[in-house]
Amino acid sequence: MIAFPQAKINLGLNIVERRTDGYHNLETVFFPVPFYDALEVTDMHPDFPSAYDCDLKVTGISVEGDEQSNLVVKAYNMLKAEFPQIGRVHAHLHKAIPTQAGMGGGSSDCAAMLKILNDRFQLGLDETQLIDRASRLGADCPFFVIGQPAYAEGIGEKLTPISLNLDGWYLAVVRPNVPVSTKEAFALVTPEKPRHNCRDIVELPVERWRELLYNDFEQSVFAQHAEIASVKQKLYDMGAVYSAMSGSGSAVFALFRQPVSVDDEFGCMYAKIVKL
Repeated sequence: MIAFPQAKINLGLNIVERRTDGYHNLETVFFPVPFYDALEVTDMHPDFPSAYDCDLKVTGISVEGDEQSNLVVKAYNMLKAEFPQIGRVHAHLHKAIPTQAGMGGGSSDCAAMLKILNDRFQLGLDETQLIDRASRLGADCPFFVIGQPAYAEGIGEKLTPISLNLDGWYLAVVRPNVPVSTKEAFALVTPEKPRHNCRDIVELPVERWRELLYNDFEQSVFAQHAEIASVKQKLYDMGAVYSAMSGSGSAVFALFRQPVSVDDEFGCMYAKIVKL
């Protein structure tokens, strides 16, 4: 079985409260975008000499850490512990979504694995049950189970589907050669309730977003990494109607009315544009 895990961007990201458990409550709009990994899962032959029940091979964009620590394997191991009937599998993950970018590639891969195993081994889990299990693996994993625009609260796991159509817009994504530590980004943010809720702002014309729709991570991340701030400014200089960092970075996205060329404009690891 094969799936194509999809990336996301954050339309507004406000850190509203520090929790007693060390996490933070946030408000954001998750929006799926047409950038994809590929995940293929096949049954492992009984005689195949593997030390692992989930034998994962990762190709494409380099991913930090060994393959057995990948969220795809963690998703398999979690379900296998609950459903022993799950057989041993080979998994091939081809990475095309940029990593350490705030686009949720790893979380999307994880959700795709849960759905594949649910179908392949007829586990009978409905969407609510899949979301519950995805939430144990990462705060934004549940979003990729539903895969449609959603307003998120809590640590990102409380989802309310919303109606948001950006068809016809051109989306540019630029990921500079700068890694951003999510832990560091959260440590430098001062939680504060925004004046305007991002769920309400995205109902306004995109032309209004620049003055109202903010990512709270930008202030601290830009102060630490001027290269990321310069990407956002350059996208505006190129005519973007709206631009922001996604998640805790380091990818910056922009919405354009007309197609522009970004491939040759940014000397970085990833720069692409697609029509929504």
